[in-house]
Amino acid sequence: MRYRTLGRTGIQVSPYCLGAMMFGAIGNPDHDDSIRIIHKALDAGINFVDTADVYSRGESEEIVGKALKGRRDRVVLATKVHGAMGDDPNQRGASRRWIMAEVEHSLRRLQTDHIDLYQIHRLDPTVDLEETLSALTDLVRAGKVRAIGSSTFPASAIVEAQWAAERRGLERFRAEQPPYSMLDRGIEREILPVAQRYGMGTLVWSPLAQGMLTGRFRKGQEAGTHRAGLPFKHYRDERRLDAVEALVGLAERAGHSLTHLAMAFAVAHPGVTSAIIGPRTMEQLDDLLAGADLVLDDKILDEIDEIVPPGTDAGRLDMAYAPPEMQQATLRRRPAGDRAAA
Repeated sequence: MRYRTLGRTGIQVSPYCLGAMMFGAIGNPDHDDSIRIIHKALDAGINFVDTADVYSRGESEEIVGKALKGRRDRVVLATKVHGAMGDDPNQRGASRRWIMAEVEHSLRRLQTDHIDLYQIHRLDPTVDLEETLSALTDLVRAGKVRAIGSSTFPASAIVEAQWAAERRGLERFRAEQPPYSMLDRGIEREILPVAQRYGMGTLVWSPLAQGMLTGRFRKGQEAGTHRAGLPFKHYRDERRLDAVEALVGLAERAGHSLTHLAMAFAVAHPGVTSAIIGPRTMEQLDDLLAGADLVLDDKILDEIDEIVPPGTDAGRLDMAYAPPEMQQATLRRRPAGDRAAA
């Protein structure tokens, strides 16, 4: 496997990163089976593992910790902090108070004395970025963290964090983890160019568009199928389904599976360091590994550009970043009295 440098950290990582979200209660609750999947990925040359404290409320980290016994030094281990880990309102977010407490919990669950890449899982608008960066800097200087990163941050926050770090002499974010797939190409417009400009590595999540690029979700599926009961609107978005149909046809003409086409696309961009795979079963891992050597030629990439143009999204991935102004109507509407006066 040909390894790539994670930004300017000098850390060498595989182009596929093993995501551990599906290990634990929300995916595969069998710890022994999950550990076998992790070991097979490592044996195949994957040396990059990404998890988060919030995945199955710490269970994913526990499984990864058990799987890495005796192999920790050869693995680049990444985890994240931000999601709610309890009912206490202070058991979440990106405050110094929570980061300093939760990193200890993650280290214990992972059975390690350091984390190679510690990421802020989502932007926390209630906390100054300088506060967050200051806490992360102390963790790096204490030897508990090797590098820090962000996940699903908007371009403006990535730039603000870089400026804050330079102004205060703090550690810089060395990596960003955004969503990216043949259906979700919006990061090509700003996120990837900004990350490249600041020498950040990029490990992209959902290269299979939450399963839509596996071929399991097709146009014309009616109520009563497995798609009907899924909670996310993007599975029922006709724009995405139309794009999937076109990509299925392209994959068939090229002689590749849709899954392999999607993964090869995700790692073809020069701004992408690694693409996160999230197998729940050994069969899923085997399929993903079978396409690991696929390299797409310019003709196929041009055809993908025709289906979903560069820098655009086919519909919207429900888990993509949305600023507070998009989520709270009161932030984008003047009070009724003020509107009337105007």
